[in-house]
Amino acid sequence: MKFVHLSDLHIGKKVNGFSMLEDQEDVLFKKILPIIDAENPDFIIIAGDVYDKSIPSSEAVGLFDEFIVKLAQRNLQVFIISGNHDSPERLAFGNRLIDKSGIHISPVYQKDTAKFALKDDFGTVNIYMLPFIKPVHVRTAFEKDENISYTEAIRIAVTDERNILITHQFVTGASRSDSEDISVGGSDNVDISVFDEFDYVALGHLHRPQNVGTNRIRYCGTPLKYSFSEEKDKKSVTVVEMRGKQMLEVREIPLVPLREMVTLKGKFDEITEKKFYENTSYRTDYTRIILTDENDIENVLNKLREIYPNIMKLEYDNTRTRHHSQLEDLSYDDVENKSPLCLFAKLYENQNGTSMTDEQTEFMQELIQEIWEENL
Repeated sequence: MKFVHLSDLHIGKKVNGFSMLEDQEDVLFKKILPIIDAENPDFIIIAGDVYDKSIPSSEAVGLFDEFIVKLAQRNLQVFIISGNHDSPERLAFGNRLIDKSGIHISPVYQKDTAKFALKDDFGTVNIYMLPFIKPVHVRTAFEKDENISYTEAIRIAVTDERNILITHQFVTGASRSDSEDISVGGSDNVDISVFDEFDYVALGHLHRPQNVGTNRIRYCGTPLKYSFSEEKDKKSVTVVEMRGKQMLEVREIPLVPLREMVTLKGKFDEITEKKFYENTSYRTDYTRIILTDENDIENVLNKLREIYPNIMKLEYDNTRTRHHSQLEDLSYDDVENKSPLCLFAKLYENQNGTSMTDEQTEFMQELIQEIWEENL
């Protein structure tokens, strides 16, 4: 039994104000579909966060609709669960009608975990579809103690005979990135022991592809990078082959995005020099630019966008930004006994990490004197 494990498509997502729809269309139709055609799997898993919002845009819905139509045309079984970004009610609309097409969408969790059985030469493979849940969902369904934890909630929800589980949770020990939602105090953590009896756990929720303790418990990660904390990540499609009990092979097939995410650092004159960016993809990449100039550049963002139209972030790394000391705690008497120039000089030093030059001091002295005279 061979299958492709996907998750966290986040269709309709915007990153730093940039719509990712074009990139998502490219990765779904020009990258992932050809991989599916080449691998010829028995089924596809999409482990939650189909959309980036609980009420997705019409463009996002249209893109996903076209994708699952393409999958159905290939006579593939597709198993889709909702994630924490999805509305389970909206995603599951019409799921009983489209089951016959091979597209299976998890219903809203109530008590029973949706289950499908497939057969191959080695016997039956049971697929359990557990959408993103919180303890409150299990308390409601089972009338359990109000203090139930995430781990206990998942343990209760999946208690049954099983082989493959599709779920969307944070498993303790996995590595997060900046573009994921984080619960206060790690209250959403699920202990890995919950999944001891499964042959494969297809996880969604975390954006970095990774195994958790073993290759049978795996996050496939997002198909695209959604924050600069993922800049060095290698995005991929996870392909899994199960030939029998405890006979599992997991492979990653790399995904090349339409646009990369890159960080460029240096002085303004260096970064805007032609030899810096020629023969690179920087001019079309999504970029974070960190300028090391000591002084701010006038109209810098517009100037940079002439070369780097997809600049997402602009930062400075210099003496001023590295200086995080706070103003001294001055008493009323201290303030009363210091001159306006002395107080301003201290403020300037704390904000900029350096003292004023003689020219700046002279200018401020003249400005203060002028203001003082006007108010006499």
